[in-house]
Amino acid sequence: MNTTLNKKKEVLVIGACGFTGSYVVPELLKKGYRVRCMVRDTTDRSVLKGYNVSWVKGDLEDIPSMVNALQGVDALINIASLGFGHAPFIVKAAQIAGVHRTIFFSTTAIFTTLNAPSKIKRLAAEETICKSGLAYTILRPTMIYGSSRDRNMCRLIRFLKKWSAIPVVGSGHCLQQPVYVKDLALAVKNTLVSDKTIKKCYNVSGGIALEFNEIIDCIGALIKKNIKKIHLPLAPIIAGLNLIEQCGLHPPIKSEQILRLNEDKAFDYEAARQDFGYSPREFKEGIGFELQEMGLIC
Repeated sequence: MNTTLNKKKEVLVIGACGFTGSYVVPELLKKGYRVRCMVRDTTDRSVLKGYNVSWVKGDLEDIPSMVNALQGVDALINIASLGFGHAPFIVKAAQIAGVHRTIFFSTTAIFTTLNAPSKIKRLAAEETICKSGLAYTILRPTMIYGSSRDRNMCRLIRFLKKWSAIPVVGSGHCLQQPVYVKDLALAVKNTLVSDKTIKKCYNVSGGIALEFNEIIDCIGALIKKNIKKIHLPLAPIIAGLNLIEQCGLHPPIKSEQILRLNEDKAFDYEAARQDFGYSPREFKEGIGFELQEMGLIC
């Protein structure tokens, strides 16, 4: 059965008003799809103000509401995190509604050596999807960045803009491969029109992998600041943070986040390039766009 979506088809997007979703929706509209966004009563829709989308209420823990939201659509795009255990509900709703073509966002964090609770849930979610019988595609992005709304690079940028030195726990040599959010939006659009992507999982990472030290240097060069890196020993910092967290306190950065920065996160995207033409931009270009959006460079 050919499940490729042509223009004028309708897609339901879950997570449309989130950071990544707000870039996916405009790309789908430019391609000619009709877009329906599933939201809760409390969802802030302002990020998609002015776009020609339809809205339907639904909740990831309420299968009947999702079945209603899926009525009459040709594909489901779930950008909402799979780390909260909702995958079985979403899959069941798609099966009941008869929507077979589905795209799910997972993450390359499933490959981490850390046994975080979210990793277990995401692995279980992927297994549920793969066994569902749906015409699924799973996209696994690395750290996503691209504007002041991201959860990662904008915080680093603001720190480097304010200060001329930054503490780096560990050597800073571990590889990172952040992905620009607009490259993910294009990946969704291109996945929908390729039957090669059905029942496959893809890493969708940034153009090249960089050491964390190099990421700091790149941002520093673009904002014209010589940033001094103050390297701190890993083991005592982790021990201290663990103690603070065990006492019920909330430090500005968690031990798990530090440990993630101290393992290589470089991922091959060759399969995505071959099957749907994935071609991510390099970090210097993408972070330059983010700095422009934040008004820090011209």
